[in-house]
Amino acid sequence: METTSRAVAQTPAAEGGPESPFARRTVDDYLRAPFPWYGLDEAFTGPRRLMQVGTAADGAVEHGSIGHGDEPSVRNEHVAGDEQDAKEKFAVVVTVAANPDRRSADGTGLLEATSVSSAAWLAGVGLLSFTWPGQMDHSLRDDWLEQQTETAWVLADDLEGEDWTKLSLPVDGVPTPFHYRESEFGWVLAGSTEQGVHLGAYGRGMSAYGLAFAVVKDIAAYA
Repeated sequence: METTSRAVAQTPAAEGGPESPFARRTVDDYLRAPFPWYGLDEAFTGPRRLMQVGTAADGAVEHGSIGHGDEPSVRNEHVAGDEQDAKEKFAVVVTVAANPDRRSADGTGLLEATSVSSAAWLAGVGLLSFTWPGQMDHSLRDDWLEQQTETAWVLADDLEGEDWTKLSLPVDGVPTPFHYRESEFGWVLAGSTEQGVHLGAYGRGMSAYGLAFAVVKDIAAYA
């Protein structure tokens, strides 16, 4: 999928001061999307945040992520303390436009179609971006991340393989099949909706089995 991810940071405005320009640009990117955004449903009452938007070569918004729970940071799994305390508790929902093969805006080529595998790959890479094996030297992390990113793509391209199991979760109140896998770093899942988008999700410290997804009614409220 020929996309670029635009990492965004939401800097809170000073009390009584103007709204952060970073937050404004962030929500504007999401508002440009011609498809609905998904997050966890109203049963989740914790914090939510906009994370990043991915665009095609022609600038069209193709996918984006919404975070729930703790704000994830790059850390390893082997830190001191209780195992559960060591893990941030978060879930990130990735919405991917369900696009067929189509011509680029300038008419010079074709843009790759998106699929459930696209959502699975984006979710897998998203989880990896917040993971760092504790036994690994900092200087080797880039090589590890490149290798694991390739592995995530191979796994996403074989959703019927033995590394994945089937899981049914509510989407807009309707039981929906998902492909699900766990690793030492967390979990990843992917499926499709009746609203013309694919969903990916990843997390750690929060069980995927109790999640439910719903359309975000007002994405501007996340700014």
